[in-house]
Amino acid sequence: MVRLTVTPKVSLADEPLKIQVSGLPPSQLVTLQASLTDEKGVFFYSRALYWSDKAGEVDLERAAATGGDYAGVQPMGLFHVLKPEKPFYRLMKRDVMQSPFQIRLDLFDSNHLFSSPHDQPVASQTVDRWYVAPGVQRVQIRGNRVRGALFLPPGDGPFPGVIDLFGGIGGLIEFRASLLASRGFVALALAYFAYEDLPSCLDEVDLEYFEEAANILLGHPKVGGAGVGVVAICKGAEIALAMATFLPQITATVCINGTNAMHGTALRYRHLYVSPIPYRFECVQITALGLLSLYSVIGDTQAEANQGSLIPVEKALGQILFVVGESDQNYNSKAFAEEAMERMGQHGRKNCTLLSYPGAGHLIEPPGSPFCSCSWNPFFSLPLMWGGEAHAHAAAQEHSWREIQKFLWHHLCHTGSSKL
Repeated sequence: MVRLTVTPKVSLADEPLKIQVSGLPPSQLVTLQASLTDEKGVFFYSRALYWSDKAGEVDLERAAATGGDYAGVQPMGLFHVLKPEKPFYRLMKRDVMQSPFQIRLDLFDSNHLFSSPHDQPVASQTVDRWYVAPGVQRVQIRGNRVRGALFLPPGDGPFPGVIDLFGGIGGLIEFRASLLASRGFVALALAYFAYEDLPSCLDEVDLEYFEEAANILLGHPKVGGAGVGVVAICKGAEIALAMATFLPQITATVCINGTNAMHGTALRYRHLYVSPIPYRFECVQITALGLLSLYSVIGDTQAEANQGSLIPVEKALGQILFVVGESDQNYNSKAFAEEAMERMGQHGRKNCTLLSYPGAGHLIEPPGSPFCSCSWNPFFSLPLMWGGEAHAHAAAQEHSWREIQKFLWHHLCHTGSSKL
């Protein structure tokens, strides 16, 4: 009897699964397919071909895929390369509390890549991939101005506090904060434009807004320590670097594929004003596939006229971790991180570290997020390029997620224990 076994059947989205097939004839060609429908009704799927071994088994921890959406030994490959049936859609969990992503795995006893979608599998399993662990609470935050969602681990704490920021997509995105809370952090998913009564577009970065968020987090009874951390990507990472520089409450900052200067939007903090490097939209490029490349839109941070827009990172008192994908097609992220670190070194500062990943693109997220090389953005009429190569990008997500958590625990937490 052919059996498809997937363990565990219920897990957090950032956890690996063990996928095994047994009961096949030796040297049987099979197709494994993963699929799910997201909260917007978009269907995502992936497929890979495998040969059974002499015992009639396929173990994805040892067996190499021969074709399909990937090749080689990739135990979680089916999850890493889930792609949308509608082109350019990005898989992103919106409601993290009420439901998991339910992913169905199907086994077909032939090459199913060219078969009818109505063919019946010989075995199937469904797994639940949650973005929140049991006992984690979500609290809606509506401070004086601050809008967001606070995720609280079970227990009295104290726990390290972390602010979670995303980039130019706007709105409130919670899946990384909920996973951080599931790993023992009090995590504030912070919106800063295009949400509720916040500005619909980001015309200016008012650092006092982010300072208020930090103070809300520090004032929570479950948060311990004298400072909080920030984890941020893209435009959020640019803001996070400014937070690390000017806000003494920030003691550990993770900048994922960001820049080292204010671009497009000015920075204001009390009596401080930093004018931005203008975007060069005359340099925008459209690929043969109709994708929008913003890589050349970002202004030159080394030009003399733009030096006043650089973030003076040497003033940062806390630790900074730069995480970059060397195949990022949105920013020249590695160059920006290296410029920031060089500036810190010139001032005798050593409170920074760089994690650089060859083949990784822009959207370096927790491991539960499939590789996305391009997708729609609500502020552009064409899909944006993010870059990267699937296998290298997936490896970067797995490694960086562990390192980010280690970094935060080391620099924020002097009590309690890591859940790594």
